Amino acid sequence: MKVNIKILVSAAILAVAAAFVLLKYSNYVTNPWTRNGQVRANVLEVAPRVSGPIINLPIRDNQYVEAGDLLFEIDPRTFKSALEQAQAKFDETVEKLASLDKQIDAARASVKQYETLITQAESQLLSAEAQETEAEQQYDRALVLVERGRLPEAQFDGYQRDLNVALANVDQARSAVLQAKAAYAQAQASLGSAIASRGARGEENSQFREANAALETARLNLEFTQVRAAVSGHITNLTLRLGSQAVANQPILALIDDNSFWVDAYFRESYVSEIKPGNRAAITLMSHPDIVIPGVVDSVGRGIAKGEGSTGVNLLPNVSPTFEWIRLAQRIPVRIELGEVPEDIDLLVGTTASVLVMSKTDTSDEETDLPPPAPSILR
Repeated sequence: MKVNIKILVSAAILAVAAAFVLLKYSNYVTNPWTRNGQVRANVLEVAPRVSGPIINLPIRDNQYVEAGDLLFEIDPRTFKSALEQAQAKFDETVEKLASLDKQIDAARASVKQYETLITQAESQLLSAEAQETEAEQQYDRALVLVERGRLPEAQFDGYQRDLNVALANVDQARSAVLQAKAAYAQAQASLGSAIASRGARGEENSQFREANAALETARLNLEFTQVRAAVSGHITNLTLRLGSQAVANQPILALIDDNSFWVDAYFRESYVSEIKPGNRAAITLMSHPDIVIPGVVDSVGRGIAKGEGSTGVNLLPNVSPTFEWIRLAQRIPVRIELGEVPEDIDLLVGTTASVLVMSKTDTSDEETDLPPPAPSILR
């Protein structure tokens, strides 16, 4: 009887152990977990827009900065001089365009003046031609009368003089019309030349836009001598020193964006099919193994680097040896967006994290459903 009791107790213990193992395995399969996680964040490579020696460096390594804080300053003297030159060139261009505007206004006034002179000259020509016609008619009548002896020679000479004067007046009037038209044409040419030299009016003028662009570039270059933080975060690995030569568009310090942290968790490919965007996750850090940080699956990696087939010696492909009956699962990256992080935890880029994904949940589930820290799973 005692033997039977011992057998029953042993069987019960084995059954409980088997049930526990099956439960843990089921949780492992349905709630994938990994200790191969890494804290990540956006790291901004700060590069100056202009070159020059650094004269002001108010930051230190690992310092927290707010967006807009001064990180360093480049010697601005060269850029101040360039700005003054650009300003002088801009002022000169504005004065030149104003002078051309005055020339255009004067040329337009001359054109209108010569238009009036042409009208007056043509009117005088019509009057002279009318007088010349009348003088010719009187001369013809006088000629008939003098030939008949009915008009004295002296009086006839007077009609002839009047005709000569009228003819001279017509020639003079025609010359005046031609001169007025020539002057009008010259004024039109001067107006066209002035308009061509000036171009468009106002801000559409190419000379104005060129000078204004050069001025704006000089102003921006001067502003670029002060490099400020684009985001709030921490300076890291600062090796910059006063007097160092900054080179335009060459990164010289790193800034970690404190509002961009996430976790990259690497899961075996055999469990990735259970993971979907929106699944809730539990995260622990190696530095704080007893504190669970909530998270949500943002996305699953769509591919990893090819390990086989790369070019090796003598341009032959690299092929690594594998076991015949054991296949090693690849690790697929899964991006986990972090929920509320406790205030006493400082997230550090590159540190190790353990992640458990609850594949049967989504963001609509309550936060209280998060599992507690489990040394056998999350650590």
